[in-house]
Amino acid sequence: MVGRTFAIGDIHGDLTALQTLFERLPPRTKDDTIVFLGDFIDRGPESAGVVDFVRKLETTGPEKIVSLRGNHEDAWVQVIDKGWPEFIMPRANGCLECFRSFTGGKPPEDDDIPTAAELQGMFDGNFFPKDVVKWMRGLPHFYEDDHAIYVHAGIKRTNGRFPHPSEVQPQRALLWLRDRDFFENYRGKLVVFGHTTTRTLPNELSTHTPEDPTDLWAGPSCIGLDTACGKGGFLTAFELPARKVYESRG
Repeated sequence: MVGRTFAIGDIHGDLTALQTLFERLPPRTKDDTIVFLGDFIDRGPESAGVVDFVRKLETTGPEKIVSLRGNHEDAWVQVIDKGWPEFIMPRANGCLECFRSFTGGKPPEDDDIPTAAELQGMFDGNFFPKDVVKWMRGLPHFYEDDHAIYVHAGIKRTNGRFPHPSEVQPQRALLWLRDRDFFENYRGKLVVFGHTTTRTLPNELSTHTPEDPTDLWAGPSCIGLDTACGKGGFLTAFELPARKVYESRG
């Protein structure tokens, strides 16, 4: 029996939205799957709580849990490996919120900046528990089932075609893409993705409530689920094959 799959968009440290969404999902069984599309952390105030919630689901829920790597998990792994400390600095990346959720520091105000000690701690990459770092390193870059292909960001056309995610090298390219060509022209097995907020996707191509640009985005062969959770928006889940939509808002 092929069960249901519930794909869930970018969470970005909003534990309340995640908990609310799960209260609204129907009961699941061992035949069902939940696919998180990545970006569990940064921006929202409770990155540590979100990671804890998801990791507990992976071992306690009746359904199968697939947690994909997002570009924010990918970036932090690079920071920890000393390869990209610059990711920490832009305020919009939300790294200070993530840092303080794991270290118990004061939540940042809009005009807050990290202290010298906090900045050094972030550059040193010494605040994530070792088990969380190991978990982030192990997150896969894509998942596929009978219903769809699931990636964080999308698939870039290469040599005149959109390759299967397993063919993409480096795999990190699946986490960072923002390419109108994919949104407009991809045709093939359904791809469910996050990363790019739906209000910035080509509204004229969406077949799902086009009057509401903050809503789920449904293109010809791909579904966008980043509804700006952790950035003033809400969290969205999409059920396949029924194509039902669940939201944390309202």
